[in-house]
Amino acid sequence: MSGKKLYRIPSRGHVKGVCAGIADYFDIPVRLVRVMVILSMIFGLFMITLVAYFILGFVLDEKPLSEEQQEQAPTAHMLLDKLEAELRGGEGNLRDIERYVTSETFSVRSRFRQL
Repeated sequence: MSGKKLYRIPSRGHVKGVCAGIADYFDIPVRLVRVMVILSMIFGLFMITLVAYFILGFVLDEKPLSEEQQEQAPTAHMLLDKLEAELRGGEGNLRDIERYVTSETFSVRSRFRQL
């Protein structure tokens, strides 16, 4: 946690993004933080939790977009696109090798090597 700063992340939040910011800071799932907030409200800490949430909502700064974009893990779509590009490159190399192996040049060179 050293070097990290607590922000709120409205783009990933439902109300003000406080739970998303806390989850990001402690590196835990957002749902877990939301469940803990709901449970604290149910078990008698309703006003304290509500006041703390809105105080944090006004005190915490929004997370800058540049930092948020740097931390984003690649999506499944991005990974599939990258894999597809690599496979296309490999397929092109394989076609070039196949073209060479089936060419007349290859057969002539292999016959010369056998001599």
